[in-house]
Amino acid sequence: MKNSARSRQFLAEINVIPLVDVVLVLLVIFMVTAPMLHRGLDINLPTTTANNIKAEERLVVTIQKDKTLSLGNDPISLVALRSKLQEAKTSNPLVSVYLRADQSVPYGSVIQIMDEVKGASIERLGMVTGPKMESIEAETIGASP
Repeated sequence: MKNSARSRQFLAEINVIPLVDVVLVLLVIFMVTAPMLHRGLDINLPTTTANNIKAEERLVVTIQKDKTLSLGNDPISLVALRSKLQEAKTSNPLVSVYLRADQSVPYGSVIQIMDEVKGASIERLGMVTGPKMESIEAETIGASP
């Protein structure tokens, strides 16, 4: 009788291999789709050591290498830019505009866009820059620049 009692013992372990398989498949799916969720415009930003831009609702005007303009992710002409900015100003008097310009864009083009922003009576204008690579490397290594 002892022999039959031993042969009827149940295995009490949970098989986690199917769970791991499902989690890995979901991980791969999220890794592939996450970069596609927020696709911006590819520009080469100038660098700076100070980065004090706060996260808030704002309009972003982008000037690409070929001097094409975008308001947010939508292309826009220079003529239509001021009217769109004035519409935004009437809907929100405290609207902020951030200007992203490629490093290779001539200074005169940047000033022209800044003039359009000021012409739309928007006083809050910021310039978007990227972090300086030397300071990032120094912080990573732990040395001072």
